[in-house]
Amino acid sequence: MPTLQLITVLLLLFALAIIQPSTSQTLQGKVSCVDCTLNYHLSDVKVSVKCDGVKKLVVATTENDGSFKANLPSDKKNCFAKVLGGPVQLYASGKDQISQIIKGKDYNSYTISTPLSFRTSCPPTTNCKTGKQVGSSKTVDLPLPPEWGLAPSSYYVPFFPIIGIP
Repeated sequence: MPTLQLITVLLLLFALAIIQPSTSQTLQGKVSCVDCTLNYHLSDVKVSVKCDGVKKLVVATTENDGSFKANLPSDKKNCFAKVLGGPVQLYASGKDQISQIIKGKDYNSYTISTPLSFRTSCPPTTNCKTGKQVGSSKTVDLPLPPEWGLAPSSYYVPFFPIIGIP
């Protein structure tokens, strides 16, 4: 009889050890392209999430449809999402590049307050040299001597945004 109780207690402890309550707060959002074709893949666009009082910057990568998910820090206050760049040079206005993060419909879910959008070409009413370029996530490949036996440097620095300064 004590063996049966011991086995029951051990199974219960094992089940409780596997189940971990989710306390992470998830941001779900979407980016859109203003001048892209209908079947343009919005994947690999980098979106940063920054909260006041938190030193760590969270970076999310978009899926083919432009959606992204990021885990927010637990001590978040006044958070913003910002389009950083993509596989090609992007252009965005200030109001379309940054969005405040607000509480979503579900428990522990958050969303963006205004749509994040960008262009892949220079806006027609702006001079490209003075237009606000968001950036490109092309990697830097520094030449390393082959005798060192190291992988290409782009494996060590996977994301280097190219930021256009007007």
